[in-house]
Amino acid sequence: MRLTQARDLNAEHNGEKVEQILQGAMREFLARGYAGTSMEKVAAAAGVSKPTVYSYFKDKEKLFQALIKTLAEKKFSSTFGKEPLVGDPKIVLRNIAEVAFNNLEDEEFSCFMRTIIGESGRFPELSKACTINLFKPINDVIVEYIISHPELKISDPEAATSLFVGTLVYYHISQNILHIREVMPIERSRVVDNLMEMMLYSSP
Repeated sequence: MRLTQARDLNAEHNGEKVEQILQGAMREFLARGYAGTSMEKVAAAAGVSKPTVYSYFKDKEKLFQALIKTLAEKKFSSTFGKEPLVGDPKIVLRNIAEVAFNNLEDEEFSCFMRTIIGESGRFPELSKACTINLFKPINDVIVEYIISHPELKISDPEAATSLFVGTLVYYHISQNILHIREVMPIERSRVVDNLMEMMLYSSP
């Protein structure tokens, strides 16, 4: 076997092993929370030895951060794809809102966000990692898109984006995680329509 082929097979094996560990870690973190999860329990859930887990992840924090990064990359990719945002803002911004809502409302992701929020008081670095890997990249792409469309006449793209993304996140957390839907329900379509009015108000 050629050296390059051996390297490819080894990389593939390592990738599969990492995915196996991350899947086991996800089950444990969702079931036990961050504080209640140990590397030993992750190893058992993943069907590997504890030394194997440590061979890929230095400690529990690094493992959790890797899980955050993996989820963030999947959500970012499914929201924006691989190409730069182009097109009519009325279509592009509405599509972002709709796709983002669909991604946020994924049951596993909702449970994971609940875990991060619940642990953020004791482990603020976890919520910071979520912001860095998920929300900041989304924020940066939308800011860049707004700047590239001066016809929107938005004087402060960063503040407008903060309101845009913040509304999506707040709606998800309040309606689906804090169960406000049971007390003050509001249809998702109404939120999207009002977001569009806010973003496009000054447009011709």
